[in-house]
Amino acid sequence: MKAIQTMEVIHSIADLRSRIREYRRKNDGSVGFVPTMGYLHEGHASLLRKARSQSGLVVLSIFVNPLQFGPGEDFERYPRNTERDLEVAEAAGADLVFMPSVSEMYPTPTRTTVAVSGLTSRLCGASRPGHFDGVATVVSKLFHIVQPDQAFFGLKDAQQVAVIQQMVQDLNLPVEIVPCPTLREQDGLAMSSRNVYLSDEERKQALVLSQALDKAKEFVLSRPNFNTAELESLVRKHIATAPLAVIDYAEVLAFPTLEPFENSTHTHSIILALAVKFGKTRLIDNVIIQLRK
Repeated sequence: MKAIQTMEVIHSIADLRSRIREYRRKNDGSVGFVPTMGYLHEGHASLLRKARSQSGLVVLSIFVNPLQFGPGEDFERYPRNTERDLEVAEAAGADLVFMPSVSEMYPTPTRTTVAVSGLTSRLCGASRPGHFDGVATVVSKLFHIVQPDQAFFGLKDAQQVAVIQQMVQDLNLPVEIVPCPTLREQDGLAMSSRNVYLSDEERKQALVLSQALDKAKEFVLSRPNFNTAELESLVRKHIATAPLAVIDYAEVLAFPTLEPFENSTHTHSIILALAVKFGKTRLIDNVIIQLRK
């Protein structure tokens, strides 16, 4: 059941805080939060529905955060469609939609940032220096603004989930992080706002990502003592069957520590994480595999 009758769109931090305080004063229900950069798709809608099922008040943020984009990345051309976003948000059960401007979130030059070490030294952290400092900083700000009981994140960006969980743990933030499964198109491609950039041929060839992950899972589960280098080689060879694919990384790591995986450790889960460019579009995907004991 929705906490309010009509979804409200809020642009200022002060107004959002006031509305959430009003809700908490009158209700015992929890506050669930879904932070996004907009251009919502079914993956985002699934996070909102999960929040709706567990929360009295569902807050969605839509903010394309400049701090997490490096020089030459796609901040200016990142896809935006406010009208459609609001339709998706309302249909999926959002109560409040927070849509701040850049000047509202960063009214003065940012002198305080949040940096999570270790977890950010590999994968996208290595490929996009400073990216996760921007992510951790904006999510920390949003958590302080919204003060949610639970926050819902998709596992398509599993490194982001691990980083946010570490931040919450280290800073004793009173919010539960709820990881949610990656949603995929019918042909297996992970849902992403950046899929809109793909040409028809790039979109077709991008299916090698989910295919490679399926092969990897089959490989691991059929070999109790699998070799990491052999697994990574298998995945790279399959991705290379797509002529347009340019691999940024294809790595096997322990999860959620993101440390190098060795069969001799007590790791119970691994992640095979991919970042591959098709033309100018960089796609990420992963599979998290529970190892047999």
